[in-house]
Amino acid sequence: MTIPTLSFFDLGLMDPLLRAVRTENYVQPTPIQQQAIPRLLEGRDLMGCAQTGSGKTAAFALPILQTLAAQAQPARPRMPHALVLAPTRELALQICDSFKVYGRNLRLSCTAVYGGVGQDLQVRDLKRGVDILVATPGRLLDLMGQGYVRLEEVKVFVLDEADRMLDMGFIVDVRKIIRALPAKRQTLLFSATMPREVTSLAESMLTDAVNVAVTPVASNALRIDESVVFVERAAKPSTLSGLLNRPEMSRALIFTRTKHGADRLVRTLGLNQIKASALHGNKSQNERERTLEGFRSGRVRFLVATDLAARGIDVDAISHIINFDLPDEPEAYVHRIGRTARAGASGTAISFCSWEEMDKLRNIERLIKRRVPVVDSQLLPATAASSPLAIAAGKPVGQHGRKVFSSRGPRRSGLRRRTAW
Repeated sequence: MTIPTLSFFDLGLMDPLLRAVRTENYVQPTPIQQQAIPRLLEGRDLMGCAQTGSGKTAAFALPILQTLAAQAQPARPRMPHALVLAPTRELALQICDSFKVYGRNLRLSCTAVYGGVGQDLQVRDLKRGVDILVATPGRLLDLMGQGYVRLEEVKVFVLDEADRMLDMGFIVDVRKIIRALPAKRQTLLFSATMPREVTSLAESMLTDAVNVAVTPVASNALRIDESVVFVERAAKPSTLSGLLNRPEMSRALIFTRTKHGADRLVRTLGLNQIKASALHGNKSQNERERTLEGFRSGRVRFLVATDLAARGIDVDAISHIINFDLPDEPEAYVHRIGRTARAGASGTAISFCSWEEMDKLRNIERLIKRRVPVVDSQLLPATAASSPLAIAAGKPVGQHGRKVFSSRGPRRSGLRRRTAW
């Protein structure tokens, strides 16, 4: 069956929103926007399974703006009409910015509240009255406890990235917030994965919901060129330096497993005359915002981040994702590489894998139901191609179609002959 090509005009959006969409040079709605927007305009609850980069923010922001504009009821002080919960400060700010961009031709206000900064400015906005409130759970509960936010007039509630809420331990806080919402409301839940806990939460908060699923977690965008580089742990920094010096590395997001590892890698790259910035939870909110702005503007070409810190990064022009460390959870691999190939562009994802990370690679490949191609050694910098693991990557494949590691090299490396599978 051929799916018809729709325009934003076909989705039933009002003229002020269509003008804002045209200003942003949006031509054709993404699959989740095509499926979600008409049903949300009907007032239906929705459960959306969508990865980052799928266009889900516009999928819920545009119909919320239209719904609130049609009601034409100014928000009273401390009592927002729409509430969006996001797991991180960066994502909350990004969502609020999107509401402001799409609603530029409407008289609707949006404010983000989040921890890590003083609350005075946030309280000031709430006292004036805001139509749309985007919040992280902890700060929202704090403000509710102080009487600065009341939720009884919320007409639309959005829980974004529910799986990450679960990972970060916010589900208890989320349930407290849901209990404070009016029973009569429109509810939207979005999640990149659907573990049992998220499904249970959805069943408890949604009524006769529409289910929309695009780009399941087990499949990645076809526009992403994925590869894995077998490299000893000690050789990873020099391998990365060689890669970042290549001309095609216009803007790279580099993932490390720990905050201290991110800082250490930035210092190491600096010694090799490569300027990079770190983004993680130990940075102050002002530092994080400056770092993100530098990355978006292009002043910073290379950003080293942990998984949680990178959750709110929404930059269209990331050419490369580099997994300096493989993630502990295989789902995080999908989230990471989804930061490239956005807005119709293509992208490249390169993963470094040491002996100690072989089980992690195996779990990733089980999740995505395919093998990540091994990069040809001749495409690597000399520092990587000369290591025993990289040499092995260029050897004939083994029994299972995987390159076979060689035991050549110093005994202290601890390498033994084995296959990667």
